[in-house]
Amino acid sequence: MNIIRARLAGFCMGVGLALKKLDDLLSKDDSRPTFMLGPIIHNPQVLEGYAQRGVRLAKSISEAPAGSRVVIRAHGIPADEERALLERGVEVVDATCPKVKRAQLLIGEQAEAGRRLLLFGEDDHPEVLGLLSYAGPEAFVFETPAELAAHPLDPRAHYFLAAQTTQDRQGFEQIRRDLAARLSEEVATLETICDATRLRQQEAIRLAAQADCVVVAGGRASGNTRRLSQVIEAQGIPTILVETVDDLHGLDVSKYGKMGLTAGASTPKSIIDEIEAYLRAL
Repeated sequence: MNIIRARLAGFCMGVGLALKKLDDLLSKDDSRPTFMLGPIIHNPQVLEGYAQRGVRLAKSISEAPAGSRVVIRAHGIPADEERALLERGVEVVDATCPKVKRAQLLIGEQAEAGRRLLLFGEDDHPEVLGLLSYAGPEAFVFETPAELAAHPLDPRAHYFLAAQTTQDRQGFEQIRRDLAARLSEEVATLETICDATRLRQQEAIRLAAQADCVVVAGGRASGNTRRLSQVIEAQGIPTILVETVDDLHGLDVSKYGKMGLTAGASTPKSIIDEIEAYLRAL
């Protein structure tokens, strides 16, 4: 079996920075309890490692007591939650990915100018919830071009288009074209899809052209990992999504002559290495 490993598989810049901030915090001699507000990244193995080091998971700001230390997840949080934490006397360490923070600020500027947000993203994703907090009450979130096509648009309103940072670039470009054909006024478009996401998706398409099957490693709760799988599947190539090497046990993958391997932006290198070693041993 020939194994073709994606060059960009694994941690992106934003994930690496978020984990470094949490590691730096834990290295300080401080007895105060440390919380992450929601999973700092979407990888269960990484989260388990931090739990063993004493980091607690707060599902809401009410679970982080005054005097504690709270790390804001890489996906960001709604603006009002961050204000509430500071008002309660919590030390806040902002580990929001810089690309997500930029998207928040750009959306805030457009909303202040009186425009309504059309957001290409998952409405229940933590990053999207944070982005919406900067957008005003009339924002509309949609996951597919069909959802936007079915949504009535006010001809008197001024709209702007943005995307969750890990969204599909090709889908976003199609949505931009659809809106241009639908509205007489040009829609302001924010380029909020992260370069790392775009490059990984492009590499995944190239990988699909070379392989008979592709393994995608990453947490099942990770949106960018799922979209990598979707991009590869759209090329008509069998795709196997796994969290760890254990998920490959019992699967008949030795029938493939060329096996591709890539991973989401929150997947540790150690997991990717283990999967590659297992495939090479076949």
